[in-house]
Amino acid sequence: MKQVVVATALLCLLTISAGFGQKVDYDKKVTELGITLYAPSKPVANYVKAVRTGNLLFLAGHVSTRADNSGITGKVGKDLTVEQGYEAAKVTTVSLLSTLKAELGSLNRVKRIVKVTGMVNCLPDFADQPKVINGCSDLLVSIFGDTGRHARTAVGMTIPLNYAVEIEMVVEVE
Repeated sequence: MKQVVVATALLCLLTISAGFGQKVDYDKKVTELGITLYAPSKPVANYVKAVRTGNLLFLAGHVSTRADNSGITGKVGKDLTVEQGYEAAKVTTVSLLSTLKAELGSLNRVKRIVKVTGMVNCLPDFADQPKVINGCSDLLVSIFGDTGRHARTAVGMTIPLNYAVEIEMVVEVE
């Protein structure tokens, strides 16, 4: 009887510890969250959307555009609410993730989201840029968990073509 209890306990421990080493399938997680990634658009000027050096991938600034190229425009705090700005940041993040997947072939190659720089189109007296860029940070953490927690900057400025949000990202990859 004692051997059966010990064997059962060891089996339980092995099962639990095996689960801790299991990696989350980020591509599947995106689908489970109802997010559809798409083929990224071509750059509109003389730059590239991503540059890899070593194990770091630098994503150029992406603006608040959807898969159909319709944009979310306006100044947050004037034309858009903070909540609408938050949604614009989520839309921008989907664009970033689409470029990331196109570059890597799979989001499962992401080792860590290192840095997010979020820019919010707003008037000089607007002070809730962090609340807007939380749309990006919250989405990254919902997909990548602790791997998605990142250093961040959230600032206000005028963004070209009146887009509501622009975000750039640095990602450590395998």
